[in-house]
Amino acid sequence: MKDIQTNLIEIIKRSLHARGLAQIPDDQIILDIPSDGRFGDFSTNIALRLSKLLKQPPREVGLSLAEDIKKTLDKDKLGSFVKEVKVEGAGFINFYFSEEYFYTKLKNIITVGKDALRINLGKSKKVLIEFVSANPTGSLSVAHARQAAVGDSLANILDFIGFSAKREYYLNDEGNQINILGNSVDLRMKELAGEQIDFPENYYQGSYIYDIAKKAKEENIKKDALGDYASGYILDIIKKELEDFGVRFDCWSSQKELTRAGKIEQAFESLKEKGFLYEEGGATWFKSTAFSDDKDRVVIKSDGAYTYLAPDIAYHEEKFHRGFDWLINLWGPDHHGYINRLKASVQAFGHDADSISVVIVQLATIFRDGKPVQMSTRKGQYITLREVLDEVGKDAARFFFLMRRTSSHLDFDLDVAKKQTSENPVFYVQYAYARISSILRSSSVKIDDDVNVSLLKEKEELVLIKKLLQFQAVLNICLQTQDPYMVTIYLQELAEAFHKFYDLHRVLGVGDALTGARLALIEGAKIVLACGLELLGVSRPEKM
Repeated sequence: MKDIQTNLIEIIKRSLHARGLAQIPDDQIILDIPSDGRFGDFSTNIALRLSKLLKQPPREVGLSLAEDIKKTLDKDKLGSFVKEVKVEGAGFINFYFSEEYFYTKLKNIITVGKDALRINLGKSKKVLIEFVSANPTGSLSVAHARQAAVGDSLANILDFIGFSAKREYYLNDEGNQINILGNSVDLRMKELAGEQIDFPENYYQGSYIYDIAKKAKEENIKKDALGDYASGYILDIIKKELEDFGVRFDCWSSQKELTRAGKIEQAFESLKEKGFLYEEGGATWFKSTAFSDDKDRVVIKSDGAYTYLAPDIAYHEEKFHRGFDWLINLWGPDHHGYINRLKASVQAFGHDADSISVVIVQLATIFRDGKPVQMSTRKGQYITLREVLDEVGKDAARFFFLMRRTSSHLDFDLDVAKKQTSENPVFYVQYAYARISSILRSSSVKIDDDVNVSLLKEKEELVLIKKLLQFQAVLNICLQTQDPYMVTIYLQELAEAFHKFYDLHRVLGVGDALTGARLALIEGAKIVLACGLELLGVSRPEKM
């Protein structure tokens, strides 16, 4: 069964088509949840978007379109679910759902369980999400940790809404940074042997280099193998950190293996045949301006060395060869200028520009005692994922890293994350789940198929039901934005709706019929809370 949001969007599309407006892109037809419940359960600004095209006032466009929508609703037998369609404000079309809709959907959730919350938006489309991909030269920083939380949760959400999502970590395991890593270990080995060393500023200076140097000395690793040895040592640490963070990868892709397999040469041969490579000034250039990049890009320097772009071009084409339909890359803010050239390379191989999405994940600042913790990657003076995990635990770490849009800088307060109070958002949400679990355990009244949820008439009961039924719309927003952030906001709002309801209304001991209805309501809340927390990779404690 389609969710009502998808049904309403299709009805709006049909109304537009009937008016000869089939050219309106699907992504222009948006249904939002109004921040103020007085303006309906869903709202669309399509009339405002069409106003300029039709050269009519938006309210006039909205009134006309609303009439078409009402007629279609009746034909589609959705009339009993949509109580009213109103044009309000500047021309917003607002949809008001009936109590019958809310009661029917609540019954469906408690009868079917988590599967009632699924929506098949992906239709099994194969998606590859590449994230973290930190160079194996040191422990993961909080910037990498934020990417890990976002990427893993996004993959969970896409799987849940009908995509087939895979997670990939790309290892830049060759080149200058691996050479510097090996040289850093070599110098520390000499120090350990008693030599006086002038350690270069641009070498890796963290204490972990001494640990690697000691191991390399014990195992008698030769100087020319130190880079590979050290990167392998660090990679094992990274894998363990990610495992403890609840993040698993389906594939670890190696740049070194990409080069050895001749994938870069194969990709360039193909681009050359297509006319998108040329020689100039002794270098080889990719004609990225053919695909809206601001300038062409060097891929092979005059000394014969590859630029950073070269392996990336081959790597992304290889992803498509593996059968993926949609590539999603999570990058740090320092890669923003790289997007157009990569999209150009994807198009040069004949793929649609929209077949690759790049999500820029902004940095995070860690606060302790109200002050930001200073960071310096080269010197090893930075808070690592391991330190955050040890201090606040996996649940708080994952939830807090997701609490802002990826496009916004994140302030992570370690002191708040450790609090066992409602001030801590993850505690607040988990406490709602545990509180519901306790009520359900202590009840002698069982929820059966005949439970009469129409007895739920109180304001707080209806607010909680409405909040439950917004979950699918929130997942749809996550898909549109490629960002799981909205789930954290939604779960806090759902927990608040439950706590307000429970603080004002007894569940047990109010007569079997009403008790059964209220138990069904909180069972529905528990199912949705559990699903949301699971998608974020956060545990669901039965007791707290």
